[in-house]
Amino acid sequence: MKKSRIFALAGVALVAAGVLAACGSSKSSNDAEAPKAYGYTYTADPETLDYLISGKQSTKVATSNGIDGLFTNDKYGNLTPAVAEDWSVSKDGLTYTYKIRKGVKWFTSDGEEYAEVTAKDFVNGLKHAADKKSAAMYLAENSVKGLADYVAGNNKDFASVGVKAVDDYTLEYTLNKPEPYWNTKMAYSIFWPLNEEFEKSKGADFGKATDPTSLLYNGPFLLRGLTAKSSIEFVKNENYWDKDNVHLDTVTLAYYDGSDQESLERNFTSGAYSYARLFPTSSNFSKVEETYKDNIYYNPQGPGIAGLGVNIDRQSYKYTSKTTDEEKIATKKALLNKDFRQALNFAFDRKAYSAQLNGEKGAPLAVRNLFVKPEFVSANGKTFGDMVTEKVATYGDEWKNVTLADGQDGLFNAEKAKAELAKAKTALEAEGVKFPIHIDIPVDQTSKNYIARIQSFKQSVETALGTDNVVIDIQQITTDELHNITYYAASAAAEDWDLSGAVGWNPDYEDPSTYLDILKTTNSETTKTYMGYDNPSNPAVAQVGLKEYDKLVDEAGNETSDLATRYEKYAAAQAWLTDSSLFLPAMSSSGAAPIISRVVPFSASYTQSGDKGSDVYFKYLKLQSNTVTTKEYQEAREKWLKEKAEANEKAQKELASHVK
Repeated sequence: MKKSRIFALAGVALVAAGVLAACGSSKSSNDAEAPKAYGYTYTADPETLDYLISGKQSTKVATSNGIDGLFTNDKYGNLTPAVAEDWSVSKDGLTYTYKIRKGVKWFTSDGEEYAEVTAKDFVNGLKHAADKKSAAMYLAENSVKGLADYVAGNNKDFASVGVKAVDDYTLEYTLNKPEPYWNTKMAYSIFWPLNEEFEKSKGADFGKATDPTSLLYNGPFLLRGLTAKSSIEFVKNENYWDKDNVHLDTVTLAYYDGSDQESLERNFTSGAYSYARLFPTSSNFSKVEETYKDNIYYNPQGPGIAGLGVNIDRQSYKYTSKTTDEEKIATKKALLNKDFRQALNFAFDRKAYSAQLNGEKGAPLAVRNLFVKPEFVSANGKTFGDMVTEKVATYGDEWKNVTLADGQDGLFNAEKAKAELAKAKTALEAEGVKFPIHIDIPVDQTSKNYIARIQSFKQSVETALGTDNVVIDIQQITTDELHNITYYAASAAAEDWDLSGAVGWNPDYEDPSTYLDILKTTNSETTKTYMGYDNPSNPAVAQVGLKEYDKLVDEAGNETSDLATRYEKYAAAQAWLTDSSLFLPAMSSSGAAPIISRVVPFSASYTQSGDKGSDVYFKYLKLQSNTVTTKEYQEAREKWLKEKAEANEKAQKELASHVK
């Protein structure tokens, strides 16, 4: 699974709700007594610290503050130079040239200077990613000229690949075709630098999972300690080139497995945590609400999506309630039937699901009905969600008058669910399938909230469709067992589930392709996790029509000159995905949550994509002594939204000046 991104299970529930960027109030930002130590949680240990090859959020949490690439994001979501001091793009959109900032240094985890960061480090970083078969290679191999041939072994000379160090301070990329969003990829870790001498000195120990000394650092913080299932500790890099924008001395993240929700508020109240996500369904929420009544605010939805994946070719049955081969075959056939999957999709009460996390008041705020965030991009006065709504209506009457915007459940409809089930049942019984269909969903037995959400899913589906037709069997297993059959599964054969909620995605760059390309049949790392297959020749792939999806995504990707047309074509791919019901969207993976905080409202970096967002990157973040009030947050948000619109417009105009 990938993160940029797929989430570990507890992360789906918690991922960094609430630390958006922007300008805080003058009272807070000028607080002379403001704390300099930030504390919160993390939810999964990294398998590796090799940021160039990992796509998992667990690695990003540990490395994004230590290594900077060419760009970061400012507080309004605009790209801002980091290691790159300036850049230009050729008129044909194929050649990007970056001027490397002089004086940016590599440091050891102890803060000792090692070497200067040069253009060669970026070339070596991409070579390392290619040689080690990075999980994020899909972001680069079809973009950078000659890289796909190198990765495939058709060309063994990396010097022929379209990335080169013109000199120590000039880096050049040559692309296969124009990518208007190319620079937004530069904030993603596969494009970050790597010192070749250090890499060779470490050998197989480079990026060793729990060893901060296995990396060099050129970012705002140094990774000082990492103890499995305990803590991740950072200290300020006192020699960082832009240290004036680093307002924290230390960052400490404590391991959190979701078993004790109230611990977040307790640790906030004690001062150990800098903010806390609250759980309205917890037993002590009324007391917390009374204590913090003027300090609780709901933050906006983030760009990430969490939902349930459908396994179209389950092969392992260690964790199951099925007792016969007949039941296994029946479930597999049912999940290959689109009408049956649509029945599950329409039977899914997302508001009730969200309420297990956000309470009745906040329940609709987090609901999402599409894989791509509906407002991720816009063109010709229409959001991406508007485009999809128009196109999906052509697939059948069941999709007419469906609202796909965020913040409301536009899909739950018990009558539609029954109608789709009736069609599926007729077809399946003709194949000899016997009902009820038993569907296994594994859950982490320590994550009370996640169990509650899956129980909610079970209740809404069984109520709408009837237990004589569908039975949801919840498999409560250990955290490690769950990760091994979902998040860390080595192959599709190890994906031991019928439906899995351990899937989600955060976008990597500013284009719909960052969501939709990952589900192409050729992207085995993610199709394995979302749909239980890692071979595009698997007969189940053809049976559910995924080759048609490939075609739609490829057609969209080939449109590089007209963004409005490009977005319309990607909307067609999303419409196909929505109709297929191979992924059941549920809610935003972050945001739309009740928060108490001592983080200056909107002081961190802001981005919809990449690895420098407020959930993992602490460079600009500021703290204040007092708990943020609801009024203070709302005023800061209104001010930020106005300034953001102005800043984004200015940034768009400035882009033209970089075309040479």
